[in-house]
Parts: sequence; structure tokens; C-alpha cells
Amino acid sequence: MKHHSPSFESIKPNIGSSFTCLHFTKSENIKSHVWHYHPEIELIFVCGGSGKRQIGSNISYFSDGDLILIGSNLPHCGMTNENTNNEYEVVIQFSQDFLGTELWNAPEMNRIFQMLQSAKSGIVFGEKVKKALEPKIKALSESSYLDKLLKLIEILDELAHTNDFKILNAAKYYLQTQKEDNDRINLIFNHVKDNFKNQISLEEVAGLATMTVPSFCRYFKKITNKTFTQFVNEYRITHSLKLLAEQPMSITEICFESGFNNFSYFNKTFKEHTKQSPSQYRKEFSNIMA
Repeated sequence: MKHHSPSFESIKPNIGSSFTCLHFTKSENIKSHVWHYHPEIELIFVCGGSGKRQIGSNISYFSDGDLILIGSNLPHCGMTNENTNNEYEVVIQFSQDFLGTELWNAPEMNRIFQMLQSAKSGIVFGEKVKKALEPKIKALSESSYLDKLLKLIEILDELAHTNDFKILNAAKYYLQTQKEDNDRINLIFNHVKDNFKNQISLEEVAGLATMTVPSFCRYFKKITNKTFTQFVNEYRITHSLKLLAEQPMSITEICFESGFNNFSYFNKTFKEHTKQSPSQYRKEFSNIMA
């Protein structure tokens, strides 16, 4: 299978609007396999459903919908596919200067401006703010003209004032490097996405990157702020979280289905990532969803 760097997505605002607001029903917006980027900032709200998200070098699992702010030119995959089982998805896209440049100098806009800068690393918002903003985001997709713009500013302002969020990538994310680095790292990401259930050797990925193993290890750590083994384990653990939450499989089966070939190593790695055992996670998840 031939791999490519993330595809550039061209975005045009809705007619009569300075930004784009798209409403998708259920699995209409199937893009979870499409690795892409765009200069526009993107706010994605997924109502209900669960799945894996890949934003930059961060791979994580969401279990009851999602609210994500993705900064300019940060590569990511779409949030939903036919297995997400979401009710609907709202995607809002706007350029950094969609309000003009002067307005950002207003003191009232300072916190929103700072949040959009932080979004270059990807921001995921927590349950509290996600639930609070759901009616406003839904109303936004049904509004028009000036009302729609005012609602968007109100939503961004609420997001800028909450403490209920998490930054997904390290501040020095690789997109500040050269295009050649970007292409190379995306080749590696795609290889992990396609082969995480199998053993992936350092020799294999170093070869893909046309580097020696020691050079590749230093390079990958410098660019992603994690070792290649940490990155692969994170991908595998995220897959296991999805299986534990959604599939009636035994934990041993999930271990091997997620690319681990040693059960005790799977348990140890799972605890490092989640601070609990796979069985504790499944039990806790069942209680939350009951």
C-alpha cells in the first residue's frame, strides 16, 4: 500500500458567511481514515458515539461524543466512521483572520486569541463544557447570517474561559519543522496505523525514513517528544480501550487483537497509560454507561 503525507484540504466558507458550519447526520462524514490538514481552525462537535481520534502525534479514545479544537495546519484524521454510532456531527471551520485583523486587538478578544494559538497543539474539552455547549452548537448549525456569527463568538468565548480541557500534543510539535520532516513523519504514522496489530521493528521504520536506527530514534523523539515504542504502544492501548468499551471479547483476546504478544506487558503498559488495569477500566466504563 502506497502512503502519502497528509492531504491538503481546501475549505470554502458557506455563501454569505465568513466561516463554514457543516451539520452531518450519524456516519455521513466518514473521514476517520483520511489524514489531512488545512490552514483553517476547526471546531468539531460529535454528539454521542465513540471512537479513536488522531490529532498530530496524539492518539486517544473518546467514549460519549467529543468536542475538539484543531489549530491551523495541524494534521488530523476525521472523527467519525460507520462504527462511531454518533447522533450527528457539527464541523465549524474558520480562518485565523475571519473577523479581520483589527478586532483581535480588542481586549475582549484576547482570551479567544490565546486559545486559538494553543489549538495549534490540539485541544480536547471535557464532559462538563461539552454538555453545556451542545444546545448552542446545534443552534449554530441552524442559524443564519449575523446570528450565526454572534453565536460562534459566544461559543469560542465560553471555550476560552473554561478550565475543562486538555492539550493533546507537546508545545514543540513537529509542524514547526521542515516539509521534508512532515512528509517523513506522516509516512511513519500511516505505517503504524496500518500495521499496529503486527510487530513493527525499528529497522523497518528506520528503513521507511531512510535513516539508521540510532538516527531515527533521535529524530523521532526530537519531533514527537516521545520514543517510537511509546508512540506505537499509545496507538495499541487506544485501540484496546475501544475494544474494552465496545466489544464482548476477553481481555486476553483484546491484548493480542491490539498488537501485544505478551499479556503481562500489555497489563503493565495499560496501567502506565490509564492508571488502572484493563478489568478495572472495563468495570468502571460499564458503570458510567449503565
